[in-house]
Formats: sequence, structure tokens, C-alpha cells
Amino acid sequence: MNDVLIVGAGPVGLTAAIVLTQRGRRVQVIDNQAEGANASRAAVVHARTLELLAPYGVSPDLVARGVHVPAFSIRDRDATLLKVPFDDLPTAYPYTLMISQADTEALLLRRLEQLGGRVLRPVTLTGVSRHHDGIVAVCADGREIGARYVLGADGLHSTVRRCAGIDFAGDTYTDAFVLADVRLSGGIGAGEVILYFSPAGLVVVAPLPQGRHRIVATVDDAPAEPDAAFVQRLLDERGPQARPAVVEQIVWSSRFRVHHRIAEAFRSDRTILAGDAAHVHSPAGGQGMNLGIEDAVAAGETLDRVLDGAPESLLDAYAAERRRTAESVIALAGRLTDLATLPPGRRRLRNAALRIAGTVPAVRRTAAYRLSGLDRR
Repeated sequence: MNDVLIVGAGPVGLTAAIVLTQRGRRVQVIDNQAEGANASRAAVVHARTLELLAPYGVSPDLVARGVHVPAFSIRDRDATLLKVPFDDLPTAYPYTLMISQADTEALLLRRLEQLGGRVLRPVTLTGVSRHHDGIVAVCADGREIGARYVLGADGLHSTVRRCAGIDFAGDTYTDAFVLADVRLSGGIGAGEVILYFSPAGLVVVAPLPQGRHRIVATVDDAPAEPDAAFVQRLLDERGPQARPAVVEQIVWSSRFRVHHRIAEAFRSDRTILAGDAAHVHSPAGGQGMNLGIEDAVAAGETLDRVLDGAPESLLDAYAAERRRTAESVIALAGRLTDLATLPPGRRRLRNAALRIAGTVPAVRRTAAYRLSGLDRR
């Protein structure tokens, strides 16, 4: 019998598998996709995430592949309202790392395979039942997989969460989000991640490897695959004005709806939840994948201790602590989204307040700790 069955082979599931496999546990990972992610999607890896992955041999490859960005700025068109520097943080990773999720997943999978692990694909979970001192997972192809515990890292529409009967309360943002990886010219540099506030909605512009930039924006409606003209209009109405940014090429683009939801519980008997299976929220602040990887490391380390004979109450402690953390991060992402989309009548007051706050070193440092995840050490 496996010690742990992990459902989902995105960054969260792969991280949990690495933690457990490196500690000598019998782990099986299944995923319903034939291949790993082939699009960029989540692109931000924060300092605390790199700290957590370092003991498992993943961080050096990520650091070598990604772009190191030393600052985060909030702007209203050309006016800088608040600049948050990361370069003086007490960490070996004093920056935001920008890297395609496809690259992150590939590096995590390579590390898992180095440790002797593998992913069964495509394998679709259809049910989970309790059996003696563990669980039995039933798959669409008829196979059954036994394990002492199951870790659900299978995303927003988690089958593991559904099988455990765990409620996923929340709602969906009324706006859609546009995601695009582009080649830009003009007034966007490579030294910071920039969140532009605008009455029309927010837009985030961040550098990626190979001279690309990531664009994230809220919109009322958008085509399924936004083209260069659509993304250009977003930048024209929300981005820099003195030196406009020009979209030279769309490398990849997508449209998606964002939920703000949190699982009623992160544990039910032999079932543990992590990542998007447990919490989803606005991409503002780039916290989603990072929070999920934190879940994965904490879940893996806790399961290892319990499998070694520690009381199962440790899993309850994991569930309670990670749920509190998720609530805090969801609140932060929501506040950033709300601030970005204030009506014009409140925009001047918001800008003045942010400018004043930005002159206070303690405010900048607190923001850097919060965004980098170092406040969750």
C-alpha cells in the first residue's frame, strides 16, 4: 500500500510528492492530463517559496531559469504611488522570481524523477472510499489505488474535495481576467513588477525570461484568446502614458474567471487538501501558486511525521493553520483588487494615501514582507 496518494500533478502536487519521496515515503501521483502544463499561467515565485523548496533541491534550478525582479510598484498611469523594494530583505532570495509555470512544473517533475518518483497519466479519479486503515481510490480506467492518506491537489473542481464532502464556499468575481505573455517595446522596464490602478480596472505588467512580459488585467468581457489589438487597448487605457507600451507580439493569451472560495475544512479523516483544491482567489499580488506550494510543503512534512507515529492531531493543526493563512492571503488579494477598481471620485484620496504611506520605511518593509511571504515564516 502507498503511504500517500497525491491527486494532481501541478506545482502543488509535485511539491508534496518531492517532500514525501525525499523523506523515503511510498508516494503515488496521478493526474488526468496526458502531459504537464504547456502554458505560462502562474508566473510569480516569491522568496518564501524559494526558501521552502531549497531543502528539496528545487530552488537552484528555478533561480537559474527565472528573471530576478527586485521591486514591486503600484502606479496610477505614470505616477508612482508606492514602491516596495525586496533587495534588502533578510533572505537568500531578495527578489520576486518571474518564471513560466510550465518551466516550474518541468523542474519540479525532473526533481521528483531524480528521487525515483513518477506520475501516472492520464488517470482520472472517480471516487475515494475509506478502507481499514487507509483509503481506496477508484479511477475511470478501472484501476484501484490504495494508500493510507490521499492529498487533493486537483484544483478548483477537485474530485478529492467532492468525494470528502467538503463545502467550497465563496463566489466568482464579476470581471473576467485576461492573461497574456507578450513582447513589448516602449515605456516598460524589466526591473519591477508594476500594478497599474485605473478606473477601468487593474493591469499588472511583469518581466519574464526571453525578453517577454506577463500582462494580467481585469475586464468586463474578453475573447477566449485576446489578440495584440485587445491587449494594446488595455495598456493604452491603463498603462503608462508618457512613454506608452507597445505590444509587438502575443506569445500566448487566455481569458479566465476568478473565484474567491475557501474550503470549509482542509482535512476530513484520511483526506488532506492543498492549493486550489482548498482555496482560490484574485491573482493580485501573485500569491496563488506560492500559497499552494506552502500548503504542499507543510502537508508533506506533517504527513511524514504522522506516518512516523506522531498523533493525527498534527493534521488537524495543519488544516487549521493553513486555512487561517489562506483567509489572510485571500483578504490581501481582495483588498488589492478593490483598491485598483475604486470609482473616480475616490481615486484621488486613494492615491494621496498611498503616496504618504510609501514615504514611511516601515510601511514599505511590511509590504515587502507580506508580498514575499516572509511574514509567514
